[in-house]
Amino acid sequence: MITRRRFLAVSAAALLPRPARASTEWRGRAFGSDVSLSLTGPRGQVERDLADLLTRMRDIEAAFTLYVPGGPMARLNATGEGRLTDDLERILTTCFAVHAATGGLFDPTIQSLWLALAENRVPDPALVDLERLRVADGALYLAPGQALSFNGIAQGYAAQELRGMLALRGYRDARVDMGETATLGGPFRLGVEDPAAGRIAQVTLDGDCAATSSPAAMQIGGRAHILHPRGGAPLWSTVTVIGPDATVADAASTAFCLMPLVQMEKAAQTLGLSRVLVVDQDRNLISL
Repeated sequence: MITRRRFLAVSAAALLPRPARASTEWRGRAFGSDVSLSLTGPRGQVERDLADLLTRMRDIEAAFTLYVPGGPMARLNATGEGRLTDDLERILTTCFAVHAATGGLFDPTIQSLWLALAENRVPDPALVDLERLRVADGALYLAPGQALSFNGIAQGYAAQELRGMLALRGYRDARVDMGETATLGGPFRLGVEDPAAGRIAQVTLDGDCAATSSPAAMQIGGRAHILHPRGGAPLWSTVTVIGPDATVADAASTAFCLMPLVQMEKAAQTLGLSRVLVVDQDRNLISL
């Protein structure tokens, strides 16, 4: 079983060259898989920035993971309400935008369907509806029985946030790769891989972002891990999305796996995406 890659690598050069430079590489675990982070720049700056980037990465992971008992997402899903943090508000804003652009096919309330399949229960389709969420007095409220998962967007959000940190600190050539990739400057070459066909294409990123989703990369209850909110099946083997924002690209690549090409192209225009690469079930590559 091939799982989606959750790999982080940041390589960057500082805006102003200085004599004392350092290359630092860190490897560890985050978002459920091996990750690494490397920086090149002025020695003191690299050391400070590396520590700050790791802290930020861990904060995002802690905020959105489903797998920590007592964590924010576990409490939110168990009680139906939680504090509307800055991270949660930003990620929800993108969720609603992509939800609207994709006709509701991107919907983080899909977690109730996941749970039903995992527990061999009959799912209630009415629970999968982002519009039933309510925000009031600095808190987020779920409808009774709803559950949220940001697995289709959180890695892109983390990549986007780390890229923003690097930009604010004067880095001009950087690559943040968590499976969802965000770049500053470039060009950077990125391989497009499909679970069945292997590496099928290569794209060049120059200050933009890319995200890839492959429904067959993982399964839940005997079904592809990208679930259709209304019970349909994925139409594509792999979808890669390129655009200016890694959070949007991650969410869009998830939903596009469920969409016909005509609808996909319209949604890509609405979301300001620059390119979409689609691998069909016969391993053919289509470029939009």
